[in-house]
Amino acid sequence: MKIRYFVYLFFALFLSSGCDLLDTKIDTQIVEDNLKTNYQYLFKIGYAPYMNIENGFYRIDNNIDASMSDEAEQTASSSQVQIFNNGSWNAYNNPDDVYIRCYEGIRAAYFFLDYSQNYEEQLASNRDTVSDGAYQYGRDVADIAFLRAESEVLIAYYYFELLKRYGSVPYVDRLLSLTDESNLPRTDYHEIVDKIVAKIDGASERLQVNWKTYDSQRDGRFTKGAALALKSRILLYAASKRDNPRNDIEKWKRAAKAAHDVIKLGQYSLSNDYRILFLEGNSVSNAEVIMAIRDGASNKLEKANYPIATPGGNTGVTPSHNLVSAYEYTAAPDPSNPYANRDPRLSYSIVTHKSPWNGRIINIEKDGSDSWTKANSSKTGYYLKKFLIENLYLLQDERKIHNWVFLRYAEVLLNYAEAMNEAYGPDEDNGYGLTARAAINMIRQRPGVNMPPVEASSQLEMQQRIKHERRIELAFEGHRFFDLIRWKDAESFLNQPLRGMRVLKQEDETKYTEFTVENRNFIAPKMYYYPIPQTEISKSKGVLQQNEGW
Repeated sequence: MKIRYFVYLFFALFLSSGCDLLDTKIDTQIVEDNLKTNYQYLFKIGYAPYMNIENGFYRIDNNIDASMSDEAEQTASSSQVQIFNNGSWNAYNNPDDVYIRCYEGIRAAYFFLDYSQNYEEQLASNRDTVSDGAYQYGRDVADIAFLRAESEVLIAYYYFELLKRYGSVPYVDRLLSLTDESNLPRTDYHEIVDKIVAKIDGASERLQVNWKTYDSQRDGRFTKGAALALKSRILLYAASKRDNPRNDIEKWKRAAKAAHDVIKLGQYSLSNDYRILFLEGNSVSNAEVIMAIRDGASNKLEKANYPIATPGGNTGVTPSHNLVSAYEYTAAPDPSNPYANRDPRLSYSIVTHKSPWNGRIINIEKDGSDSWTKANSSKTGYYLKKFLIENLYLLQDERKIHNWVFLRYAEVLLNYAEAMNEAYGPDEDNGYGLTARAAINMIRQRPGVNMPPVEASSQLEMQQRIKHERRIELAFEGHRFFDLIRWKDAESFLNQPLRGMRVLKQEDETKYTEFTVENRNFIAPKMYYYPIPQTEISKSKGVLQQNEGW
């Protein structure tokens, strides 16, 4: 599915950088003329709303966003993410500012919905349905119908990406005309949640159930399961402390039901191999993956994050000891090797001292091959493993398939466990047949992980265990920063020093010493919401109000 080709053509033809963000003062005559002469053009504008969906491999500094949180440090001191780390981001300079990108996606979706209302006639008007084949015509009609439903879900997706960062934002429910007012005030957060959840509900029965079996060339677009999983994520955020300060239990019940709706589809299951789940074709074909964003054959991630001592590597995002120390011990600690007897997900996700990686043994000892004394080596004493394909020969530009796992079943189970615990407690299933405790244990006890059942005797203890499990299970997948935000835990974790590990060999003893990599700065309460870009505040002529503190 060549989405990128279609969408770049669309935006090159129709979007003017000089127009206001929410208006649609663009040359629609070009669209109408093309639709009259080439029915394939309808597909091009149908794929356009996918253009701005986020690929987590390249969110900040052309890399994953783990360094925004306490998960990791970016090696390059000049990186954009340092603006987050030191608390100097603002309404003029925000490395994660997605405001315009999301509204462009929303506008593209409404644009397609407007110009495809008579799609059956448009598909038939400039083609010979006899020579072209009635079967193909029928497939095309079905595909545009799917794309229309997908556009409704994409509108919900883009609004959610705005909500989780900025809180309430202006809500547009149609393609604005030349005479419509485009300077709009902000709409209440929960009102937008209700509207976008309604869009997903209205579209879900019109979505493809499984692209792999229907048409694998289109796999990667929204399915019914992916839309419901997105709904689960949206409602979990809406129920969380930042935007539900009075802890309305009905919001948690709604979030629990949304996650259960995905579970009861019976379409997804947990992978038996956590390590390979994120690699090559597994990141598409595995039954745990609900939706993945195709990235094609590349080595960008490996070039960015292989150790500098590996030919072609640039170290990049390096995991923190804050995260490493959170992986549970499965037996008594070994003083000579602090990484032994740990949750197996540690070794699946992070390269530690003395572990094999890319055909050699990582050595972070002083003056070792990967020591902090070497230029551009890891600042933390650790290297990223998750997502990376081992032993790519970068000097020969070897490439492998990469796909960003956007939605997966483990997240749905975590969403379910959190919402069920808040709504009903650890061991009440509300008739769903699955408790919060059981859902967490499914993740912990899958083959290859085999962690002991979670211990928690109260709702509060289970809440902390669920937060811990999200931190470990979803490490580096783009959740940590926003989990801390929605829980209102950011000031407790993002104001703490980022920690690393140094190793010194002294005669026959190896000494592991924690140290401070850098101090981090999160300014509460204002940083719980991003600032709306100042350019948009200025353009609104006082209609659009800035978030407090910015």
